[in-house]
Amino acid sequence: MTFSLRSRLQRLYRLVREALRGDVHDYTRGSIRKAVFLLALPMILELGMESVFAVVDMFFVGKLGENAIATVGLTESVTTLVYSIAIGLSTAATAIVARRVGEKNPEAAAQSGAQSLVLALAATVILSMAGAWWAPDILRLMGASEAVVREGSSFTRIMLGSSGSVVFLFLINGIFRGAGDAAMAMKSLWIASLINILLDPIFIHFYGLEGAAIATVIGRSTGVAYQCYHLFKGDGVLRMRWPYLRPHWAEVRHVVHIAWPATLQFIIASGSWIVLARLVAETGGTTASAGYQVAIRNVVFFILPAWGLSNAAATLVGQNLGAGAIDRAVASVRITAWYNAVFMAGGMLLFLFFAAPIIRIFSPDPAVIAYGTQALRIIGAGYIFYGIGMVMTQALNGAGDTRTPTWINLVGFWFFQVPLAYLLAKLLQWKETGVFIAIPVAETFIALLAWYFFRKGGWKKVSV
Repeated sequence: MTFSLRSRLQRLYRLVREALRGDVHDYTRGSIRKAVFLLALPMILELGMESVFAVVDMFFVGKLGENAIATVGLTESVTTLVYSIAIGLSTAATAIVARRVGEKNPEAAAQSGAQSLVLALAATVILSMAGAWWAPDILRLMGASEAVVREGSSFTRIMLGSSGSVVFLFLINGIFRGAGDAAMAMKSLWIASLINILLDPIFIHFYGLEGAAIATVIGRSTGVAYQCYHLFKGDGVLRMRWPYLRPHWAEVRHVVHIAWPATLQFIIASGSWIVLARLVAETGGTTASAGYQVAIRNVVFFILPAWGLSNAAATLVGQNLGAGAIDRAVASVRITAWYNAVFMAGGMLLFLFFAAPIIRIFSPDPAVIAYGTQALRIIGAGYIFYGIGMVMTQALNGAGDTRTPTWINLVGFWFFQVPLAYLLAKLLQWKETGVFIAIPVAETFIALLAWYFFRKGGWKKVSV
């Protein structure tokens, strides 16, 4: 090994250790590439573990048959509405906290974060009660057969009734990310996912499909407890205090002002995925739905780490705008977009050439394998554009310009993707294949829109 190579490996090792240790950094100064690396590595590993859990969970659930797979998939489609609220609040918290940290005002950052927690508590009470009460009706609304409703209602009730664990897990991680403490966000989601993975086979063995839901709730709740401990311990940039949780209505309105477009932004996207899941179930039946859901879990496996890399762009944009370093914010987004495109290119090649072996891991049913393989290849074809679009969208969100991505999603998903899916699936009679094709076409269109508005530069003038 040459001295030059040894030196580079040692430098890389030090960077990795620094990123995972969670030291306090000023991301408004110094090397931009180093800043992207220090933020992105924990964020990729954070959501990478969530990806691992999603795949492992589907592996164990897949042993219970196609009704169980369909139940989990349809429930996950509805749960994306909960994720939308969680991610919307998290996006607002990241933008506000990052801006305040960039302004060198950590106390105001902590106060804003606390008010987002107050808002989340009110939202989760409503979500949990509605989900637990109407679980069977929700499955029927999604196009589930009566057999799926009978077998899956308890699973759906537990998952939707515990919405608070999802909302707080994502929201508090958004607060940590805004403060630049990506390592703490990573650790909390790793704890939640590892506990989930360990408990999943045990609980499924004893309780069947309901056991998967119970394991998920226990894992996520443990992650939230870990987050709260460190949030109020105050050993990082933020020092949360209990008095900050007293409702301050002006600050709550400020959080809502940024959060509602972000929440609507993800509800728009999630709603379209719900429509697509129902359309696949209608045109292809339970077997096609099961294959599609297995494929989607694998799609998510690569998208979540890429989303983590995109979150790094949001933090860097927010903090650098707070510090008045606009050119540095732009450069951060360009570098992050390039890294994400390279990462997603690897996922695209994997899905194009190894789709069938991947799907075969999760189901022995030849029909499910055939549908899943087709879905994975078609959806994976647009991966590079997914990666670029995510970075551009998160950059706008990180600047506090949550309205522009909302309009992009509305046009891209509801005025383009959903009509295209119906046209191909029903009018042209391509059935589930038409739905699969509509996904990468629409995502490419959305990426181009996001790139256009980022280049336009209106986000540079947003006040947070």
